[in-house]
Amino acid sequence: MNTHFLLAVQAGGGMGWLSVAPLIFIFAIFYFLLILPQQRRQKKWTAMLDGLKTGDKVVTSGGLRGTIMALKDDSVHLRVPPNNLVLEVTKASVTQVTTTEEEAKTK
Repeated sequence: MNTHFLLAVQAGGGMGWLSVAPLIFIFAIFYFLLILPQQRRQKKWTAMLDGLKTGDKVVTSGGLRGTIMALKDDSVHLRVPPNNLVLEVTKASVTQVTTTEEEAKTK
């Protein structure tokens, strides 16, 4: 009886690899369609935050539009129209930098 068991285990070894192959294929698809693009967006966003400077016009995740008046380690001071309020928000809340070139295209 032991010999039959050993033969069955040896024959099943090839089938085990074939059952793992679809999982590897699915992981590869998830990596290229979900993980890799997210990493690229994260790097682009981090580079945008590192390039912030006073005078830049930005949009925050909350929808505030303002001009950067001062930069700190992890926050920015925004001047927000119409009353020129100065608000302090975290750098992580900045989602977009609107340059003067982009404003000229929209007008």
